[in-house]
Amino acid sequence: MNFLYTQKIKMTKKIVLSFTLLVTGLLGFSQENTSSPYSYYGLGDVRFRGTHDARAMGGLNITGDSISLNLQNPASYSRLYLTTFAVGGSSNFNNLKNNTTTEQAQRTSLDYLAVGIPMGKFGASFGLIPYSAVGYKINLRTTDENNILRNRQLLGSGNVNNFFVGGAYNYNQHLSFGFNIEYNFGVINNTSKQTMFDLNTNTIVQLGTKEENSYNISGFSYNLGILFNKKIQNNLNLYSSLTYRPKSEFKTNKTRNLSLIAFDNLGNEFQVTEPVEIEIPDENIVLPSKLSLGFGIGKTNTWMLGSEISFSNSSKQNNLFIENSNSTYKNSQRYTIGGYYIPKYDSFNSYLSRVVYRAGFRYDTNGLVINNQTINDYGMNFGLGLPLGVSKIDVGFEFGKRGTTSSGLIQENYFNLSIGLSLSDKWFKKTLID
Repeated sequence: MNFLYTQKIKMTKKIVLSFTLLVTGLLGFSQENTSSPYSYYGLGDVRFRGTHDARAMGGLNITGDSISLNLQNPASYSRLYLTTFAVGGSSNFNNLKNNTTTEQAQRTSLDYLAVGIPMGKFGASFGLIPYSAVGYKINLRTTDENNILRNRQLLGSGNVNNFFVGGAYNYNQHLSFGFNIEYNFGVINNTSKQTMFDLNTNTIVQLGTKEENSYNISGFSYNLGILFNKKIQNNLNLYSSLTYRPKSEFKTNKTRNLSLIAFDNLGNEFQVTEPVEIEIPDENIVLPSKLSLGFGIGKTNTWMLGSEISFSNSSKQNNLFIENSNSTYKNSQRYTIGGYYIPKYDSFNSYLSRVVYRAGFRYDTNGLVINNQTINDYGMNFGLGLPLGVSKIDVGFEFGKRGTTSSGLIQENYFNLSIGLSLSDKWFKKTLID
């Protein structure tokens, strides 16, 4: 009896399921996935690119694994032994404050959908990851010497997503090479409303103006990776990782509409004139180059401790979507240290001994400068890897701070709860029973 045909059907169903989940993920990625006022700048709030097991170590991922996807270094795809499907989501709880007020915000987002496929000395992966997200509501108010209140409200939404296809090759048991080809796409919308109010008479001075901008963004980027590991004395392993993303440019198709608005006695907005489309030239936005180097030491299936540093040429980044003279970019760095510990990975008696315990710290200089203040971001991470045979659930916790209350800016104190699922199976196998 020959079951090869049945196995092919099962494999086809798995591939179709993977593509279906990726398409479904587009709906999750299209939602407003940030509440940060700093998403007003550039392409928005740049998201962490990686699975939640790496995020729980401060974003460190300098090794290849046989049943876990490493989305940060494409060279890891050739280290897979089983076909692996990975999906992850998170909830962000953000406390925003300046020198006078405090507000809370909460967002839930889908963070990644990806599939990794082993092919002997080769490996491949494809998936969908959000590159950045925009979501803000900012009110700017000033009063002049005539007691005229000028109010400007800024609203933003949208995101840029990253669909990638990558391959890798195991040169030998120590060295792997890999690459990603990535298509980035999305829409960013921002709206500006301006009104003037006479505080002496409590009346609107004139009709307000409303400017609506939409930016359709698309373009390719590339990512190259190398992984190296070698056993040294006392059963220890030495790990090293290198990734490089060359500079890329994305096309932006711009649309702008202007209209006059007014408000009724209850403060409800209504449109006075139909929107008029204004022609504005399309421009390219720069995705700066980035280089990451990581090193670590550890014992297989027991523990690992490592660090990573990233350099981004973010001074080349432009700010096409806003006209703001108080902001600029400088080159940025990201520093990470983290690791994991497994008490006894093959324990039969204690499930807790097979759990992976992770922790890490990161510090990101970000590159964004506002009012001569660098908007730094740092956080502490903790996490658990809960084994389910050759699959697993990853749970992570992150406590972080971004920005400052100096120079009239906003400080974010946030907590992230993340959950990831990694399912592994052997797809490409030939089963014959006579």
